[in-house]
Amino acid sequence: MNLVEELRWRGMLQDIMPGTEEQLNKELTTGYVGFDPTADSLHIGSLVPILLLLHLQRAGHKPIALVGGATGMVGDPSGKSEERNLLDEDTLQRNIRGIRTQLEKYLDFTPGKPQSAEMANNYDWFKGLGFIDFLRDVGKHITVNYMMSKDSVRKRIEGETGISYTEFSYQLMQGYDFYWLYANKGCKLQMGGSDQWGNIITGTELVRRKAGGEAFAFTCPLITKADGGKFGKTEKGNVWLDPGKTSPYQFYQFWLNAADQDAEKWIRIFTLMPKEEIESVIASHQKEPGARQLQKRLAREVTTFVHGAEEYESAILTSEKLFQGDAAANILGMDEKEILDSMEGVPTFRIAKEDIVAGMDIISFLAQTGVFPSKGEARKTIQGGGVSLNKEKVSDPSIQINSTSLLAGKYILVQKGKKNHYLVIAE
Repeated sequence: MNLVEELRWRGMLQDIMPGTEEQLNKELTTGYVGFDPTADSLHIGSLVPILLLLHLQRAGHKPIALVGGATGMVGDPSGKSEERNLLDEDTLQRNIRGIRTQLEKYLDFTPGKPQSAEMANNYDWFKGLGFIDFLRDVGKHITVNYMMSKDSVRKRIEGETGISYTEFSYQLMQGYDFYWLYANKGCKLQMGGSDQWGNIITGTELVRRKAGGEAFAFTCPLITKADGGKFGKTEKGNVWLDPGKTSPYQFYQFWLNAADQDAEKWIRIFTLMPKEEIESVIASHQKEPGARQLQKRLAREVTTFVHGAEEYESAILTSEKLFQGDAAANILGMDEKEILDSMEGVPTFRIAKEDIVAGMDIISFLAQTGVFPSKGEARKTIQGGGVSLNKEKVSDPSIQINSTSLLAGKYILVQKGKKNHYLVIAE
């Protein structure tokens, strides 16, 4: 399969400009994707554009990762109902450094190769471009009628909040990015999410009208979840690529808990596994869905890709301790890192360590920490079998909490019902 055929099979192709496939089959082509520097880490939604660049490079083409240092100061109205807060330059520079470090893990930046990846920051060419120059050299090539025809702009104009001139100008800035990369880097292709199609087409128009050149484009569908929930979001928030923001264990659990329908779609998009192997895993899963082979393979591939084999193995070990065999006995041997990783993002309560050392009944413990709003509710839930302490169900409301209850000398895991987990820290 060529690149376009591969992306189409993987479900990573939505809109494509005529002639794009022919261009990619004809010669080494430089293509780029833009990354929005609103945080110092990318999240799993960003894996899609990263993988687009990686597929491009594996097919023998040259990828450019463009970080929007300038456009990040303006804000993209695409897919948004309100104008976002603008970032100051120091914050943007910190975010850009974090994103650069992450991208270097996935793409080959080795200098000297024709298909070596490059990083670019559009602040480098916008910082010296004056307002009058921009209006004269860029603005005159694109009509207001053309800009207002874009869905992202029209929806904001028709909505209650409207759109500022700042955000209205965004598509001109993104279009100029494409023109600049075309003129200075020989870049002929832009890729992105389907919500960017209007901005991308503005870039191809600017290349045609300002440079008399021909540029190409395609987009990837926005990733959705079968249950209607937003992809990449959990109860704890975004699933980040930075292990300091989302631990490898929690990252692994996100993919492991995918619904069957999502897992079938995501294993094509988020892994580099060949078609035959993916189809084999899906077929095996359909014969025995209870074994969750599909989710396990998806979680393995993506966790290893992002965090490495060692962190994947660590996530497996933590999962086994928490959910397999005698979990209550297993967690007694967990170290502080394993405890904090497995409980990342759960509500945390604190209690004086001397109170635990002195000993206290579990009812007082649950109420004093705030896990339960009252002693009465704590007692009632225990009597109904709804409380576990360190993975062991509590059946007696008179048991005592003391220093032997502490994991790694300072933690107690509390579970209320099946899904509500809490971490109590004694200090």
